[in-house]
Amino acid sequence: MKLIGVDIGGSHISAAEVRFQGRSAQISNFYEADVDTFGNKAAIISAWSEVIRKAVGESHDHKIGVAMPGPYDYENGISLIKDQGKMASLYQLPVKDLLAENLGIQSEQLAFTNDAEAFLSGESYAGAGKEFQHSIGITLGTGLGSAIKVQDVVKDAKLWTAPFRDGIAEDYLGTAWFKRRALEKYTLEISGVKELLEPDFDQEFASELFTEFGRALGEFLFPYLIRLHSEGVVLGGKISLAGEHYLPTTKAYLETLGYPVPINISVLGERAALIGACLPFLNPVDPHEIESI
Repeated sequence: MKLIGVDIGGSHISAAEVRFQGRSAQISNFYEADVDTFGNKAAIISAWSEVIRKAVGESHDHKIGVAMPGPYDYENGISLIKDQGKMASLYQLPVKDLLAENLGIQSEQLAFTNDAEAFLSGESYAGAGKEFQHSIGITLGTGLGSAIKVQDVVKDAKLWTAPFRDGIAEDYLGTAWFKRRALEKYTLEISGVKELLEPDFDQEFASELFTEFGRALGEFLFPYLIRLHSEGVVLGGKISLAGEHYLPTTKAYLETLGYPVPINISVLGERAALIGACLPFLNPVDPHEIESI
């Protein structure tokens, strides 16, 4: 049986065949495309299906694991995303059934997983989280994704809305914070973290922004690390690629509080979610076990 991993975002989809061997996973037949998810449901489902079909190829015996951002009813594959612009036309619709119909397969051949869960599951199985029994997975980018791992169970942590300072966590841990802070503090308009790394950008300003961000990340992580007895953190997302500029501050902050832990940057990148999305077919988890975390 062939396993196909799919990672769906607000404007992008990737799909590939995933082959497991021991504690490693191989990716082949990788395809990706940009998708306008502000369109109608038929156009969105058709665009997703086109990419998935390419990864499936000629196979007639396959299962498809889909990593999808929330909110979602993942067990039934029903979209609960609204008021975000993206995927609005799919709100409260059985996306799993719509995809299955378009692909000409049974709904049981599809499994939906939260994208942050899929990321941490993939990294824990075959990447930067292998060494941890208890861990927190964080993806830093346009938004804040989070998941927790306790033994063999991985669960979406939904920490993006967690109260933090005078707002919520996502206010301080994402691209929007860098843009807002650069404008407030230096009257500079930037489009994202990548600009801070350019040679002609004032490196003193960049260093100050990264230091502030690193401190905020440490403050945010500390209570959850303590509560969950976490052995480490697995970091992904575009902002993780600049980790060397802010993680020393994060680690130093956690050390001063007496809870130094390794913070490992993703080694699988975009492959992590593809791998993690397929793991439910290998390691089915009792829903009651998840709820107990």
